[in-house]
Parts: sequence; structure tokens; C-alpha cells
Amino acid sequence: MEEDAVQEREARAYEAVYQARDFQELRRRYKNFVVPWTIAFMTWYLAYVACNNWARGFMSHKVIGHVNVALIFGLLQFVSTFVIAAIYGRYANRKLDPLAAGLNAKYKRERRR
Repeated sequence: MEEDAVQEREARAYEAVYQARDFQELRRRYKNFVVPWTIAFMTWYLAYVACNNWARGFMSHKVIGHVNVALIFGLLQFVSTFVIAAIYGRYANRKLDPLAAGLNAKYKRERRR
């Protein structure tokens, strides 16, 4: 019986958080960051794959010694991943985490009711 009461409180708490304006704002901010950056990264990645398949002359062009364009592009894939992760971390700290902390506090308050 008490387990049902706990589940009922948790369900109400989740619903209260879901209905909160801050939750909708958090989702909007998250999507506004993730969608464009995902598209940008996937475009960059697919360009790399396409160049490796269809622009072999360009990709095999030696830049310095045995280092060619393909190797540089491959390394830049790693670099771009870490750069995007760092940008996301800063963005989340500034724009997402304050809203998430408030929603977490709201959830905990609602759960105690």
C-alpha cells in the first residue's frame, strides 16, 4: 500500500516537472543547440567520407612529408569532436544546468508532498 503511495507521489512529481515552463524552455534550449551542431558535424563527417571515396587525388595530396590531406582531415574529425564537446559543456553550464537544477529541486519538493 505504501509503495503505491510512493509511486503516486513520484508520478505527480514527474508530471509537475513536465508541465513546468522551465522544462519546456530546457527542452527548447537543448534542441536549439543539439540539432544545428549535429547537422554541422554530420555534414563535416560525410564530406570527409565522400572525399575519401570520390576525391582520392585531393585526399592523397602530400602536405608535409608523408602527411597527406586525408590524414589531416581524419585528425580534424577528432579535434572537431572535442571542440564541439567543449562548446556544449560551456553552453550547458550557462544555459541548461541552472534550469535543470531548478527542475530537480521542484521534483524533490513535489515528491515530498
